[in-house]
Amino acid sequence: MAVRLIRGLEELVPRYDGFIVDLWGVIHDGVAPFPGALECLRSLKEAGKQIVLLSNAPRRAEDVIRRIAAIGVPRAAYDDVMSSGEEAWQHLSKLGRGRDGDSEDPFYDALGRACLHIGSDRDMEIREGLDLDFVESPAAADFILNTGPAGWEDTIEDYDPILRHAVGRDLPMVCANPDLVVMHGGRPALCAGALAQHYETIGGRVRWHGKPHRSVYDSCLDRLEVASTSRILTVGDSLRTDIAGAAAAGLDSLLIAGGIHAAEFGGGINQALDLECVSTALDRAGLKPIGVARRFRW
Repeated sequence: MAVRLIRGLEELVPRYDGFIVDLWGVIHDGVAPFPGALECLRSLKEAGKQIVLLSNAPRRAEDVIRRIAAIGVPRAAYDDVMSSGEEAWQHLSKLGRGRDGDSEDPFYDALGRACLHIGSDRDMEIREGLDLDFVESPAAADFILNTGPAGWEDTIEDYDPILRHAVGRDLPMVCANPDLVVMHGGRPALCAGALAQHYETIGGRVRWHGKPHRSVYDSCLDRLEVASTSRILTVGDSLRTDIAGAAAAGLDSLLIAGGIHAAEFGGGINQALDLECVSTALDRAGLKPIGVARRFRW
């Protein structure tokens, strides 16, 4: 399948009214916005388009807003934010309601309140407002909240003993970020999804939140005032989460080659984009975005 090269979002403006845009790998690299990304957001807004930023960050939406503002993404550049962490928090905040017959989620209905949180100091805000008892070991826990490794250099092997202990106690895991890796300042770093994937491999039970799962896209659609889903475009850099998630939700997608797949597709700065390689990867994954762009730019 030949893939269409999109040189800028300007050429897609007549076709779409709403945009669901990934953050890390599309708008910024964890340190600063990518060249042209903010201009593209501003131009879309000036064209009257609606924009929801959809992140697999294991944090509340308001926390995401503050963090991207701190690295230079202004609040006026988009309409709303949804995150995997927000979705996980919303479910955790309703623990216990199922006992009164108000819940239709057996996974959460069965959770206790003793929570082992695997995460970094950056992720502590997700605990706020939750009626949970945070414990320090699998032996004391009813379930695991996984927001990712504590350090950028951590490996799966660092967490294997804890995860195997948890499997032995049949502790369910809530994964607040399905990403496997992220590019942090140009270097790959492990994410919560890699720990959750390993946990499933060794026999653990995981409830996933965020892309590519349908529910988080439904939350974005609720935030967009667009009459038809055919007028909504999702933009992302990950085949596994962004493009596959959009397909599962029945939405059009645009692949940004200069993000997580840059080394594979040649989408990095001063690199030639290998469209044949992109097409092969898409065929292999059975995915059909409307096209591929090197960067998120106007």
